[in-house]
Amino acid sequence: MLIFNSVEELAEYEGKELGVSDWLCVDQAMIDAFAAVTNDYQWIHVDREKAAASPLGSTIAHGYLILSLIPALGDQVYKLNNVEVAINAGLNWLRFVQPVKAGQHVRARIKVSKVQVRAVGPSRALVEPTVEIKETGKIACKAEMVFMITMAKPAPATQEAAVAQQA
Repeated sequence: MLIFNSVEELAEYEGKELGVSDWLCVDQAMIDAFAAVTNDYQWIHVDREKAAASPLGSTIAHGYLILSLIPALGDQVYKLNNVEVAINAGLNWLRFVQPVKAGQHVRARIKVSKVQVRAVGPSRALVEPTVEIKETGKIACKAEMVFMITMAKPAPATQEAAVAQQA
């Protein structure tokens, strides 16, 4: 895992891959739970019999389920310390390339495409996750995510802290 202590350190990786997460099994229980939370019960996600008879041969995960896994998978790849607030500000683009069948494994390959360090206001980072499917070697999802990041300000030095450092 890469650990960054500032947006400036993250900016040094602009255009580079940060790493790859572990594999995660997207099982039917996860798909059913996502359907329940989103009220998206389209048969290709939840009706095992009908899906088995379809050209896909199986139920598949919701595209937005795969997208929603990216933050947790990204947390395995890198961490930005000293953050006051980091907000997912949206997507510049998103493609669902290949469906993920129930029981398949996915992982995320994380790249930082652009970092705009700002002295005033939040900095901006564009992160490109690519979600891969273990069983097929194909890409399930690609995106460019936009994050607005405000770093925590250092705590003001107190006279007590200064005295303790001198001792």
